[in-house]
Amino acid sequence: MDITNALPVECISHIISLTTPGDACRLAVVSPVFKSAADSDLVWERFLPSDYKLIISNSVSSSSLITSLSKKDLYFHLCHHPILINNGTMSSAVEKQTGKKCYMVGARDPCIEWGSTPNCWKWTSTPESRFPEVAELVYFCFFEVNARIDTRILSHRTNYAAYLVFKFGKSIDGFRSTQLASRVYVEGINDKKRQGLLLDPSRNTPQLFHDRRDGWMEIEMGEFFNKNGDNGMLLCSLLDFDIFGTRHDLVIEGIELRPKKG
Repeated sequence: MDITNALPVECISHIISLTTPGDACRLAVVSPVFKSAADSDLVWERFLPSDYKLIISNSVSSSSLITSLSKKDLYFHLCHHPILINNGTMSSAVEKQTGKKCYMVGARDPCIEWGSTPNCWKWTSTPESRFPEVAELVYFCFFEVNARIDTRILSHRTNYAAYLVFKFGKSIDGFRSTQLASRVYVEGINDKKRQGLLLDPSRNTPQLFHDRRDGWMEIEMGEFFNKNGDNGMLLCSLLDFDIFGTRHDLVIEGIELRPKKG
């Protein structure tokens, strides 16, 4: 006798919910009984972040997702379609392999030094961005970008990496030889460790720089282990101290935090 046909579907669903999203998808092809169990809301609600309803309720346009989609469809929707929260200044998504939370702080939310000065930065829209506005560097000799995110909203027991999401306009001039300094640290802790970055893709190491294939590039700024979400405010900073050169044509979408693979 096939033991899978003897077990109640709810029992199989409970067992599958203790695995991973990838395992659930693989088990769904074992048999019709396993498919019914693996696709159930019981399984996929377990894979969703525990506060997913609160996150969606803070969305600017997607609150109906909770009732209109199955939990499995909702999971993959959040993987592939980040939702805008905090009045459209931040986006939230789910990491496909693990279900852990990802956030991007849009360019309007970080503190961009001189960001309200039209001669230095201008705010524009682009179809490649998930946000209504992105920041474009017009002309400046140095700049500073700081993003803040409360560690309480991040997934616990997770090693996060922070990424500057950016692209260049017509020219990369001014950034070919300029080394920037990045820091990812908890506010109030005197962490002076900085990481040197070059935004020129041709001069970067493959480990730090990536083409996102969504119209944007990204470079890793640093990492942070979120144990229990009680560390306070996480700061992600990018600094340019070279006052002898000029910069322009840098477009910033935001700073993203997501679980670091490996």
